[in-house]
Amino acid sequence: MTIRWTYAFADRPADRLTGARAFWSAVTGTRPSEPRGERGEFMTLLADGSDACVKLQGVTDGAGGAHLDLCVEDPAALVRAAVDLGAVLVTDHGDWAVLRSPAGQLFCAVPWHGEAARPPVVEGSRLDQVCLDVPPSSYDTETAFWAALTGWDLLPGSLPEFRVLTPPASLPVRILLQRLGDERPASAHLDLACADIAATRTRHERLGATHVHQGRHWAVMRDPADGTYCLTGRDPETGGLPAGVREP
Repeated sequence: MTIRWTYAFADRPADRLTGARAFWSAVTGTRPSEPRGERGEFMTLLADGSDACVKLQGVTDGAGGAHLDLCVEDPAALVRAAVDLGAVLVTDHGDWAVLRSPAGQLFCAVPWHGEAARPPVVEGSRLDQVCLDVPPSSYDTETAFWAALTGWDLLPGSLPEFRVLTPPASLPVRILLQRLGDERPASAHLDLACADIAATRTRHERLGATHVHQGRHWAVMRDPADGTYCLTGRDPETGGLPAGVREP
């Protein structure tokens, strides 16, 4: 089963979706589509001259987070493959479906509509990664699940708690798996590859984000809708780390 395209979803509280829309449109150099869905809960961030790869969803239960949409020619076949590998089918919408990974992370199997043009780097950064935050007891199982489902290259990280799944260069969003330090429910957040973390942080703060924590080569941020995301010191063109530094 070949994954033809990937979407990164920012899931934010429905009553704060306006702030999320303005912020994420600005940092990705895009414009929001008209709202879709029964409650106007879905929006796509559209880029001129390339295909979209980032969407927003307003949620009414919990604080939100992030999730992946995997685009394929036959979503039903992807659903069957995912279930055979340990996923649970949550909702079947006919031509697309919501599933839950073995560790409990939601994702979607959706039809591919010919997307092929990866969006450009915007002011030295690119939103190109969904990080899955996985409890220790599920980490190996979850890593094996995503590696088998995607068929992407699995690489070790610079620290034992990180592994990265790297898709073909034509796809816009890759997967980082982070082993949490304690047992709590699986979750996910968005990562941006930044040529200069400090410069990107300054720009994001001007747009309403706040700095939460400084890591080894990443900065944890909070957007105006109170969603956590990370700025990571990686090449925004390739997604890789600078020479001499291992993933992630």
